[in-house]
Amino acid sequence: MSALAPTLQAFFTDRLIRQRNASANTIAAYRDTMRLLLGYVSARTGVPPSRLDIGELDAAMIGGFLDHLEHERGNSVRTRNARLSAIHSLFRYTALAHPEHADTIARVLAIPPKRFDRALIAYLTDNEVDALLTACDTRTWTGRRDHALLLLATQTGLRISELTGLTQGDVHLGAGPYVACHGKGRKDRITPLTQDTVTVLRAWITELGPQPDAPLFPSRRGTRLSRDAIERRLAHHTATATAGCPSLRGKTITAHVLRHTTAMRLLHAGVDTSVIALWLGHVSVETTQIYLHADMTLKEKALARTSPSQGQHNRYRPRDNLLAWLEAL
Repeated sequence: MSALAPTLQAFFTDRLIRQRNASANTIAAYRDTMRLLLGYVSARTGVPPSRLDIGELDAAMIGGFLDHLEHERGNSVRTRNARLSAIHSLFRYTALAHPEHADTIARVLAIPPKRFDRALIAYLTDNEVDALLTACDTRTWTGRRDHALLLLATQTGLRISELTGLTQGDVHLGAGPYVACHGKGRKDRITPLTQDTVTVLRAWITELGPQPDAPLFPSRRGTRLSRDAIERRLAHHTATATAGCPSLRGKTITAHVLRHTTAMRLLHAGVDTSVIALWLGHVSVETTQIYLHADMTLKEKALARTSPSQGQHNRYRPRDNLLAWLEAL
């Protein structure tokens, strides 16, 4: 067994679990990155993963792996950068234990994240939300579950991991109703519920049979729904809703789009971005600024408050043919 295998094991057990007390989601993300990386390197070198050495994971190999993620696996730049972040974390830990590989490690740590264009966020209008909720067939058990889940998602803006982790005991339907969740970054937060959501959740929990520790949105087998299962159900209901709401056609609706929808609803209601950041569980208010960029209504209101220019609008003409040629380049 080479030096890489015990170092990788110690990285998970000592650094991530013991020292950082990393969440299960973080450990799973780092694990998947290392499995992909070791599989890629092993395929290129013909060396089994348990016998790979640190020196074989040089900057050129890591760069090839990142290109493989983008061009062969079809991963986004964001995913590529997340994988690179996990690799950097491993190599920073490795630098302490194996200074003899300092040159290789330094070159890997020097690989920068890739820049990418930030597209405007996607979100649903009120009519589109209504169409999506109506698409759930509440005559069936699955339809009533999905209706309750999607209603809660669009009203609270919970992340998909937070939705799958909810138990019946996390929902408080008495005076001042709210849902409590253990969110990203190990932060607990509570989110108030509207009366419509309370009514639907009360009926749903009654149908399940109150069990505080049971999943709020179980599968048919009584286990927690997976992320993929929720996304598949959402895609199914979106396809159904498109027939009655043509504006949904061509839109890719994910659980995160529902989270964006919640934020935009709050923004349109005049809620301050600092409150929206607390609502969504953002670490920084700056994260919430993306909704200001996406909101055309606010920009139109700002434009309406400005005074039109009274000056003459003459077309600019260059003084010289050479200047005109340069400006046309």
